[in-house]
Amino acid sequence: MRSSNVRLILLREIRDQLRDRRTLFTIAILPLILYPLLGMVFLQVAQFTRQYPARIWVIGAEELPDNPALIENTPEPRFVVDFCAGEDEAKLLELTLASKENTQGNRIELLNRAKEAVQKGGYDAVILFPPTFSARLDQFRAARGKQKFSPDSDVETPDAEILYDAARDESLIAHDRVHGVLKRWRNMLGRKNLLENRIPAAAASPFDVVPQNVAIVERQRAAVWSKILPFLALIWALTGAFYPAIDLCAGEKERGTLETLLSSPASRTEIVWGKLLTVMIFSIATAMLNLFSMGLTAALILGQMEPLAAALPELPMGPPPLVATGWLIVALIPISALFSALSMALAALARSAKEGQYYLMPLLLITMPLMLLPMLPSIQLDLGTSLIPVTGMLLLLRDLMEAEYATALKHVIPVVGITAICCLLAIRWAVDQFNNESVLFRESERLDIVLWLRHLVRDRGELPTVAEGMFCGVMVLVIRFFANFQFDAPQNWNQLAKLTLVTQIAFFATPALIMAIILTRSPRKSLLLTFPAWKTVPLAVLLAVALHPVAMAVSHFVLELYPISGDMTRELAKLLNDAPNVLWLLLVLAVTPAICEELTFRGFILSGLVSSGQKWRAIILSSLFFGVAHGILQQSITASLVGIVIGYLAVQTGSLLPCVLYHATHNSLAILASGIDQKIVDKIPANEWFLSSTDAGFVYTWPVIMVGALVSVVLLQWLRRLPGQSSEMTRAIGTNCFASEKSMM
Repeated sequence: MRSSNVRLILLREIRDQLRDRRTLFTIAILPLILYPLLGMVFLQVAQFTRQYPARIWVIGAEELPDNPALIENTPEPRFVVDFCAGEDEAKLLELTLASKENTQGNRIELLNRAKEAVQKGGYDAVILFPPTFSARLDQFRAARGKQKFSPDSDVETPDAEILYDAARDESLIAHDRVHGVLKRWRNMLGRKNLLENRIPAAAASPFDVVPQNVAIVERQRAAVWSKILPFLALIWALTGAFYPAIDLCAGEKERGTLETLLSSPASRTEIVWGKLLTVMIFSIATAMLNLFSMGLTAALILGQMEPLAAALPELPMGPPPLVATGWLIVALIPISALFSALSMALAALARSAKEGQYYLMPLLLITMPLMLLPMLPSIQLDLGTSLIPVTGMLLLLRDLMEAEYATALKHVIPVVGITAICCLLAIRWAVDQFNNESVLFRESERLDIVLWLRHLVRDRGELPTVAEGMFCGVMVLVIRFFANFQFDAPQNWNQLAKLTLVTQIAFFATPALIMAIILTRSPRKSLLLTFPAWKTVPLAVLLAVALHPVAMAVSHFVLELYPISGDMTRELAKLLNDAPNVLWLLLVLAVTPAICEELTFRGFILSGLVSSGQKWRAIILSSLFFGVAHGILQQSITASLVGIVIGYLAVQTGSLLPCVLYHATHNSLAILASGIDQKIVDKIPANEWFLSSTDAGFVYTWPVIMVGALVSVVLLQWLRRLPGQSSEMTRAIGTNCFASEKSMM
């Protein structure tokens, strides 16, 4: 790759973008004028905000004690100002006292009357004092005095009920105000009771809690901005990258200028890098200009709102610290590179600029949970969260902006490493899109459902297509998701066995079988239901046994990164212990998933994905489907890694039988290993050479793990060099690769 060509393409694309007035307005001018205009509108609208009085209906006011009085008549009935948060709150609570006719009846009748009054909107809240409220207070006070506060008294305190409608904001506000008034009045009654019994009022509150905020103003401001700015920066970096990418890829398709660029001496990789750097520049510029304008506008508005500053002192009444802004600029470079590469790949896939805009929503839906996760208060930067793309970068930014340099330094390498790997993969995807002329020069077409369905049935091949494989994977995940809400958690072994069998047969195997019958001419070949070379059958079992120590070590490492609930582990162990015998346990949890899941993920899905001619991409993608289908994060990670080995086994052997044997052996060993306890370990001769005890159970020692890894490497090399491994799958890979190379000539 020549840097001179990349520089020429970069300058060309920047010049073309700067000539576009819409791009300049969206990136440079709109952020500078949008937020000040929004701030002006906000200040104008804020002038119309006012507090409306709450309508309160008081039932049983005649039952209230006179000392201390809760309600006074001046001349309209209202709460005593001493129990309100000032004169203003007393005026905002408009009281209507119920007549004696409305207070007649038992408690059920009074409650129904009060509910009807609130539900119909006649009142925002109703306070219900039961009959003999004052008399019961006096009775309680007398009983306490005579018994010298003995806890064995049968005298109960009366209840005052507040009825409100949580579906109405006015009713919620009325409830909060009334609850505060009654709480202050109750405290006054309590102090009065103490004084009557010659007990100091301080006895009810033997000490006071005095909070003192020792945070430095700058650090407090940085702590608040660190939760807001990174999220907004990433949102603007994504949107700032997407629209230039659409114009540079799908837009050039429509203008007919892409062919001229592809016929130039620059290679496809150089073209992608030139366009990628252009999109990155506009992505960073969009994020920074929006953040600058929004931060300045917000700081000015908050600085003018003194009541809000007094009520919420934790809000930053000023711009973010300069150091925090510097870290944000540094982090925008890798994040913009990642979003730019993803946007380039999606834009190259689009047939037109209009179609390209539709791809923004799925990209946002995928990245939005990763951006929102760091905003949860319980999420902290550790080794586990640092390995999550986008989330780790946001958490690292938060610690850097809050000057938590010790924590950030420990995790900067995994965060940067994961981000770099994601960037390289995204760039590689974008380069592959530009190397595939069938993607670059796709023409827009109108979708006719009838013709499309006829095409699926009439032109179906022996193997499913890539789109059909992807559709099967997505459908299995969707069905699996909704099925989780249709079944209750199993309480015994019979329920667990039934749930497992129904899930495996109905939600995994059945969709793959139906699609294979309808969408392919040879379901047997599309599901890899062929006999492999005889050597691969014992090889698959030996490979599963050799990799078992490695898989156990990886599983324990994942559990250390992302600890699982102890209650869940105990409940699962209890269900497994209820199994009739080990054979039933292995049949339900090892053999059945091995057959049903392999039919789906290494059968139909992998057969469809491998039709693209990219063997490893198909293996990894089918493994990701396999991992996500397990539902639990910790299990999904380990299942995805195991799925890569099984996928390679499927591609090399061209048969599903070795995959089923490997899967069943792996599950069986995992189930048997989970039943190992200290008594069994003590019976094993020289057990310290094989097993070591941890908090999560027993694991293999490092010598055993290393030996298993070496044996696995030898078996995989042997598998790769086995002669005569010809199958429909491997022939499909070779045919598609040859067709792809021929189209590039």
